[in-house]
Amino acid sequence: MKVVVAGGSGALGRRLCADLATAGHEVVVLTRRSRPGPHRQVVCDGRTVGAWREELDGSAVVNLAGELVDRRPTPANVALLTSSRVDPTRALVEASATLDSPVPVWVQASTLAIYGDAGDAVLDESAPPADGPPQMAGVARAWEEAVVGAHADRVVVLRTGIVLDNDTPALDRLWGLARWGLGGRVGPGTQWISWTHVDDWLAIVRAALEPGSALSGVVHATGPEPARNTDLMAALRRSLGRPAAPPTPAFLVRVGAVLLRTDPALALTGRRAIPARLLESGFEFSHPDLDGALADLRRRQANRA
Repeated sequence: MKVVVAGGSGALGRRLCADLATAGHEVVVLTRRSRPGPHRQVVCDGRTVGAWREELDGSAVVNLAGELVDRRPTPANVALLTSSRVDPTRALVEASATLDSPVPVWVQASTLAIYGDAGDAVLDESAPPADGPPQMAGVARAWEEAVVGAHADRVVVLRTGIVLDNDTPALDRLWGLARWGLGGRVGPGTQWISWTHVDDWLAIVRAALEPGSALSGVVHATGPEPARNTDLMAALRRSLGRPAAPPTPAFLVRVGAVLLRTDPALALTGRRAIPARLLESGFEFSHPDLDGALADLRRRQANRA
């Protein structure tokens, strides 16, 4: 099929475009500015409907557009995170309304951060979104609301957690902490981390795009075994062969977040999400175990060296 990918120039977007092309699909990347790359690119300002709307005719849509969340939770940054997601989504929805036939399938990115800091509650797709914090649940709610009304036969909203992949900000930072002897628990260590290996995330998107798939509405794009922060950090140390490390108190996380210009809530909050709808559909995860997932990624690093 032909798949139009908005946000195809980001880390996950590039991985997805390569995966789809390998599977034989025609890939078109909607981008604010053209860059050298293997896929056909069409310029879109991310706000208004233009000539690019013709690319949607008969095509599946994957919308990943949005700025990285790794920034301070200031009002200006929250506004940026929101507009960078809502504006392109609204433009896509408006463009779809001009089509004679609906988009066959629309895969809309979202985030498990829509549940805020959920403690120990086990979250499936029926769990209600939280009211805050604004840089998490607030942004995510606006993002999902923007896709309402899309002219599509089927819309799948993928709420994703941390995707473990080499050369990505999240995993690079975690492995960096472990390498420098700072791989102990972060804050209380009890916060839940919902994660998935990149291979499984790509397979989830392929399953959502599959013609005749029963997947629709909200789907948790995460692995079946969320881990507490303490266990995640221990698994990271094991993957690197590092010894036990002292914990990083919450107040140091907050101080460090100021220096690194990031959001301490990314490390100090958590969600215990399970992919109930995927499991019900018979989806099989290739890397359900955290140690196995990290070992696989380390092998890939070694093979590249």
